Amino acid sequence: MAEKKTEQKKHYPWDDSIRTVIFAVLLAITVRSFAYEPFNIPSGSMKSNLLIGDYLFVSKFSYGYSRYSFPFGLPFFSGRILGEEPKRGDVVVFRFPPNPRIDYIKRVIGLPGDHVQVKEGIVYINGKEIPRHYIDDFADKENNIVKSIPRYIETLPEGKVITILKEKEGSYAANNTQEYIVPEGHYFMMGDNRDNSKDSRFDVGFVPAENLVGRAEIIWFSTDGSANYLNPASWFSALRTNRFFKLVK
Repeated sequence: MAEKKTEQKKHYPWDDSIRTVIFAVLLAITVRSFAYEPFNIPSGSMKSNLLIGDYLFVSKFSYGYSRYSFPFGLPFFSGRILGEEPKRGDVVVFRFPPNPRIDYIKRVIGLPGDHVQVKEGIVYINGKEIPRHYIDDFADKENNIVKSIPRYIETLPEGKVITILKEKEGSYAANNTQEYIVPEGHYFMMGDNRDNSKDSRFDVGFVPAENLVGRAEIIWFSTDGSANYLNPASWFSALRTNRFFKLVK
């Protein structure tokens, strides 16, 4: 009886490489969607706590998941599932409400139901003044220009102490605002660089819970932007190693 030959599928050397790439992409998407996602700081609105050129890890699981936890904001569902609500003082990455394709990073100042107002540069929450005390001057360097900006600490109602910059006083528009009443399911955000931040006092408005991406946890890398691609020595001198693995507070 003739022996039946078994047809074998040909194996090409690039098959393993293709499978490896697909697996790596799926793993990266899973980690970014459910665990941690990297972000970089493009503006000075959170100085002196976060600087331009800082690279962060943001925990996606802290506040649970919404459509914006996933790539491209695909509408798998509405609202949020799992996780906890943000606490006052948390530094949060969220999608800009007027254009959800843009990521913003600010600090949670007002919780749902809060009344928030700025009077003479002082923040009031539910009619009570947030204590503010001068500590020192921050040497702010941008575009090769250095200037000193007064730095203060504020003590939030729950006791968390945060650091802010405040240089403009008097009739400056951001120093005296209307009273904002934060709707349910929304948050009031402010930048730590109070006079140089587009936040809930301006075009950001109230941020829906659904727009939250995650909580900023740690700075894992930082560069001052002075590196020259043609000068390898500058690659190292531009590093701000004292900011590596610094917790975001």
